[in-house]
Amino acid sequence: MNNSFKNVPVFILCGGLGTRIKEETEFRPKPMVPIGNYPILWHIMHTYSCHGFKKFILCAGFKSEVIKSYFLNYASMNSDFTVDLKSNHLTVHSIDHEEDWEVTVAYTGEKTMTGGRVAIAAEKYLLDAEHAAVTYGDALTDANLRMEYEFHCSHGNIGTVLGVNPPSRFGEIRLNGDNVAEFSEKPEFKEKWINGGFFFFKKEFFSRYLNKDETCVLERQPLVDLAKDGELNMYRHRGFWACMDTQRERDYLNELWASGHAPWIRTLPFVERGTVSNRVLKDKVQ
Repeated sequence: MNNSFKNVPVFILCGGLGTRIKEETEFRPKPMVPIGNYPILWHIMHTYSCHGFKKFILCAGFKSEVIKSYFLNYASMNSDFTVDLKSNHLTVHSIDHEEDWEVTVAYTGEKTMTGGRVAIAAEKYLLDAEHAAVTYGDALTDANLRMEYEFHCSHGNIGTVLGVNPPSRFGEIRLNGDNVAEFSEKPEFKEKWINGGFFFFKKEFFSRYLNKDETCVLERQPLVDLAKDGELNMYRHRGFWACMDTQRERDYLNELWASGHAPWIRTLPFVERGTVSNRVLKDKVQ
């Protein structure tokens, strides 16, 4: 596997309040809402990992302790262990997972907006990387993120966004006079693109377009200015993409997982032969 992918940091926004899915976020941050046996955050990280990206910086805020606890206890929760209660010494036996990830949980403030969160975390953890990925903690896709990164590097601009064209939320009716010429239930708009939320940026983006003010919103001035400067490319993706903003969308993703045919798991064929976790495939179909 090309080490250039392994060393690209992936900043994941994990600190929002998740008010539109309050049934779930009363007790945990939205990225920790489960899809099947794992938080949606795990699914996102697993997708990146399948394409060679192994270094994650989680930009935490609201209920950050839930995320910290999950990863601090990851090995023991996925393996047998022995604890000496007197000395508090923990021994983990035969670790039963294959996630070879480096995970940094960075507290970026309780109410900081998306741009501010990334800027705060990047100042500490971008380090010598020339490029970085940025994404949200609530969306899944079967896009080939390795190809998006290669597209980003080959085009030479500062930023690249994954463009997706999901179906309309509503049916479309086309008329011929008063007659319905065509009725389409939730059609796909083939040439109408929206921000799919999977970005790659050159290092200069973080210092030139972002700031650590808690009011800095990634999707507003930073990306508007980047596009105005002609420095933002779009990588087109016509495959699966879904975000989890509501309970209904959470249920939809859980149904896909339970079916044994979750589209985002199609990323697995891009993994080098022999590195796919049998545990993931087993859990997927249970």
